Amino acid sequence: MTTYPSIDSELLRTFVAIADEGGYTKAGEVVNRTQSAVSMQMKRLEEDVVRRPLFLKDGRTISFTAEGQVLLGYARRILKLHSEVFNTLREPHMVGTVKIGTPDDYVMRFLPGILQRFAQAYPLVQVEVHCESSSQLLQRQDLDLSIVTREPGKEIGQILRQERFVWAVGAGFCPQEQTPMPLAMFNTDCFCRQWAINALQASGREFRVAYTSASLSAIMAVVSAGLAVTAQLQSLITSDLEVLGEQHGLPQLPSASIVLLRNPNNPSPITECLADHIAEGFRL
Repeated sequence: MTTYPSIDSELLRTFVAIADEGGYTKAGEVVNRTQSAVSMQMKRLEEDVVRRPLFLKDGRTISFTAEGQVLLGYARRILKLHSEVFNTLREPHMVGTVKIGTPDDYVMRFLPGILQRFAQAYPLVQVEVHCESSSQLLQRQDLDLSIVTREPGKEIGQILRQERFVWAVGAGFCPQEQTPMPLAMFNTDCFCRQWAINALQASGREFRVAYTSASLSAIMAVVSAGLAVTAQLQSLITSDLEVLGEQHGLPQLPSASIVLLRNPNNPSPITECLADHIAEGFRL
């Protein structure tokens, strides 16, 4: 059986702190060590443990080598698992139910990985998932956490990610040959639908809303079949669809924010743990 040297979690903790804080001094404040102690730790990590250069130093700026970038990804995962082990074994009170609301948009793209990792860490917690539009979720008072899409300048809560809306079509569909161009969009309470319509009207492009649904899966099925064009956040576009742009005669669309809302009337450790998993999941 092949054996490998172990990596002290404290070395990884300091390594990640350097990445997050941008230098040895501030990292030392985070891990409660002097700058010289941090420097010694990193020398040990480079020379005795991984035996690879991890840092590129240009004056006061610290960046990472290719090996350092690889280690940083693993270090974050190792430290998170380390934390989850202790949370699971030392906090038996982590049982109960947490209610999360999300538009259908994010269920298939983000939730499976998030809920899988959360279940591994907290197997006794029951998660209720409620799928509704962002506007409906903003009206609810009974949810512990809500993931909603917000327009620029109207963000509330914790921003999970920001990205642009894009046009997408199925293979073989040529929007230039369709007049008026058929659209597949969410129902009328979706502001991104109005964005798409406003952009097309401003560009003088003829169109018609041919298909509507509250379900992203239904919209994508229509688009994949080559029946219409849609406008969705870029991360939601599946590999079987083609992203179109101005070179195809379609106007550029704005960006939107995906935000996480907490219920201030019902804070709990369970809710915060799931919120952390959600934030990480949307960064991936």
